[in-house]
Amino acid sequence: MTTNADSAKPARRRAPAGAAVLREDVTDAIRAAVFEELAAVGYARMSIEGIARRAGVGKTAVYRRWRSKLHLVLDLVSAIAVQGLPAPDTGSLEGDLRLLYEVTSRALKHPVAGQIIPDLQAEAARNPDIAEAMQKALREGQHGVANGIVRSAVARGEVRADLDEDLALDLISGPLYWRAVVVRTPLPKGYLGKLASATAAGLRAL
Repeated sequence: MTTNADSAKPARRRAPAGAAVLREDVTDAIRAAVFEELAAVGYARMSIEGIARRAGVGKTAVYRRWRSKLHLVLDLVSAIAVQGLPAPDTGSLEGDLRLLYEVTSRALKHPVAGQIIPDLQAEAARNPDIAEAMQKALREGQHGVANGIVRSAVARGEVRADLDEDLALDLISGPLYWRAVVVRTPLPKGYLGKLASATAAGLRAL
C-alpha cells in the first residue's frame, strides 16, 4: 500500500542503461600520455594506439573522450590558455617581470616543452585549427599575466594608465620567447635580470 509519505518522496533517477562514466584518473592518464607521445614521436607520427598504450588503456577509452588525435591535441593546447601562469606580485614592475621570466624560462627549458612547442608550431603552419588553438593558448595565457603586471604597475604609478596594452604584451612576452623557443640558445648568466630591467624601462617609455 502506498502512503502519502511514500508518494511525497522524490523518485531516484537512474543513469541511462549503457551510459559511460568517464573516470577522471583515466582522463588525466591519457592527457599525460599525449604530452609524452608528442615529445617522443611528434604530432605527425602520433597515434591513438600509441597514446592508449602509453596511458595503459584501450583505444575506446580515448575515443570516448576525443574523436581524433587532432581534437585531443586542440583540447590540451586550449587548456593552456585557461591555466595560464600565476601573476607575480613582488611590489615592483621590474621584480614582477623578473619573476615571470624565471618561471617561464624554467617551463620552456623543460625537455618535453622544448620538443612539443616547436613541433606544434610547425604543424600549425599546415593546420589552421591547430594554428588557431596555439594562438589562443599562447596569447590569452600570456595576456592575462601581462595585464596583471601592467595593472599593478599602473596602480603603483610606475607606468602610464593609457599605455598600449597590445604593445606592452609584445614587449613583455616577445624577447624571452624568441630567445628560448625560436633561437634556442642558452641564456647567459644575469640575462633574465637584464631583460627585466630593459623591459621595465621600455614599458615606462610607452
